[in-house]
Amino acid sequence: MTRPVYVLDASVGVKWFRDEPGCDDARDLLRRYGRHEILIAVDALFFYEVLRASTRDRTTQDALRIWGDLARLNLIAVPLGNELVTAAVKAREHLGCTLYDAFSAGLADLLDARLYSADARAHGSHPRVELIA
Repeated sequence: MTRPVYVLDASVGVKWFRDEPGCDDARDLLRRYGRHEILIAVDALFFYEVLRASTRDRTTQDALRIWGDLARLNLIAVPLGNELVTAAVKAREHLGCTLYDAFSAGLADLLDARLYSADARAHGSHPRVELIA
């Protein structure tokens, strides 16, 4: 059985660690990943952004725990390279968002995968987006 690959924007990953609107849906994706129902792919900026946003008002110990939790997930992490940067630039042109926000959309385009995001402004017009709010 082939598992579908979902690309997650960091706005979804943050919801794993913060109680905010959409956190139940975001955590459900994580549970599905843990049950080996889906694969999750992220761009290289995902980890930095999730760690930054999810620890903004937390202690040093919380930040280290969150980093440990992220590292143990073994998500498919796609490093920056020519293909991803090119796809992100094209996504930025189509979506009208910042290049920074376009990396997850570009990765979804490269993988022909569904994009999960909580950022409607940046990703709302992506053809395969599932918005989590």
